[in-house]
Amino acid sequence: MPTGSDDQSHHTPEGERCSSCEATLDGGRRYCFACGARRGPLPEAFARWLSAVRPGAAKAANDGGPPGGTEVGAGQEPDRGEDTGLVERFTPEPRSAAIAVMALLAFGVVIGAATGPLAQSAGISPLVVELASSPPPNEETVEAATEEAPAEAVTAPPEAVHSALPPTPPPSEEAPATTPAKPAPPEEFPEEAGLPKIEHVFLIVLDDHGFEEGFGQGSPAPYLAQTLRAKGELLSNYYAVTQGDLANEIALLSGQGPTQATAAGCPSYADVVPGTVGVEEQVTGEGCVYPATTQTLPGQLTGAKKSWKAYAEDAEDATPEPVAACGPYVTSGNPVSYFHSLVDLPECGGHMAGLNQLEADLQSEKTTPALSYLVPNACHDGSEEPCEPGRPAGLAAAQPFLEEVVPEIEASMAYKKGGLIAITFAQAAQGGPGADSSACCATPEYPNLPPSAAAPAPAPAASGPVKPSGGGGRVGLLLISPFVEAGSSNESGYYNHFSLLLSIEEAFHLTPIGYAANPALSTFDDTVYNQGS
Repeated sequence: MPTGSDDQSHHTPEGERCSSCEATLDGGRRYCFACGARRGPLPEAFARWLSAVRPGAAKAANDGGPPGGTEVGAGQEPDRGEDTGLVERFTPEPRSAAIAVMALLAFGVVIGAATGPLAQSAGISPLVVELASSPPPNEETVEAATEEAPAEAVTAPPEAVHSALPPTPPPSEEAPATTPAKPAPPEEFPEEAGLPKIEHVFLIVLDDHGFEEGFGQGSPAPYLAQTLRAKGELLSNYYAVTQGDLANEIALLSGQGPTQATAAGCPSYADVVPGTVGVEEQVTGEGCVYPATTQTLPGQLTGAKKSWKAYAEDAEDATPEPVAACGPYVTSGNPVSYFHSLVDLPECGGHMAGLNQLEADLQSEKTTPALSYLVPNACHDGSEEPCEPGRPAGLAAAQPFLEEVVPEIEASMAYKKGGLIAITFAQAAQGGPGADSSACCATPEYPNLPPSAAAPAPAPAASGPVKPSGGGGRVGLLLISPFVEAGSSNESGYYNHFSLLLSIEEAFHLTPIGYAANPALSTFDDTVYNQGS
């Protein structure tokens, strides 16, 4: 029930009219429908508040006129300006109010449908209404806005309302857990067509003897020319690439052409200077020790995680050249010692061993290197100069070395499961009646040699891709392996030391280096690996 302090109900006598506009008043209404004037006095508390907000408005309302103090005549619309009465300011129009109420009712229906049991059983995600948060106001901005704002309250624009996207339904308990992708396997090079799987190469290079002396009927080394020849395949058209034993051995391990010092056997253990790299990776300059940037077959094997070792006969008793990292191993006759990329490494000593270590390493396939370079001493390398007065010299002196090492290799499991023994000569004789400096297989003009030094002597008539000069002569190559037919020969192909280097690189899936990258070279194919063909 209304109390004395409330806005009391009024029961209008029938026929009563508004004091402001003379309109007929409806019973029980506190305001006139025509002009909005109040009937009766305002409640005391509200009158005090209204007087504080708008002076004179409470008095005008109690006097029966519009709160703004302006009378509205019969048939006139009340003023809609700033001084509109209290009801006109705070009461919305009926149409607007109806629309607002209907919108609220519709919103309630949507909320109820989204959160009801039926929606939940259908898997419909709940509707989420997110009010976007505003960044904290800057103090200076607030002060400036306060100073510029009018006396009336400043209303901020409404915050944006975002409807969040429905979240993804949780995965089923039966769904398998996500597992990380497996790393891709390391790239493997495909086997070349016709190439067997060679895993161990044993390389033996003897001194100055041509093809006929080494493998002909009248050879002074019958163990090589007959016994071993019957076990393997002989490549008849195989050539040295330059003059000088050491220069050819360096070429075989690196693809580098000769310098004047290496062609002369390296009389002084000095660096190649200036050592710049030119066309086809050739190091230019004078000297015999190649810079650390020069690539080699042993270095390639190290990079491919494959082992290699040079076995030098009597190395423990030799007086070494100043090669710090490699210990007491000879440099003359051992081409590995002429590359800074090999001898300057701390592990160089682990790659150099005496010949007596070969037998121990052959006891296991794992301890047998992928490349074994066998270096006979001066008494067994086939040189025409005796190592000591009264000692045998020439090719016959090389037989004891071959008779010792070749059977040891053949008896090893490493040889039986993928081995290849290659026996050749560094060069043919370069003096005397049988001198031969012929070249084969696109032998280039070497940048470190003058043209006159490249062909010091005429060569016998040759056919095919053979030039009469510019190389080291025809020397031949004997291959002994489970992959070649015993007692066979290959007379159709033409090869040289660069071809042998390239063929070894292909067997181990290595990139050709130096002159071994010459596309005109022939490599070993199924015509060479002829076992079973």
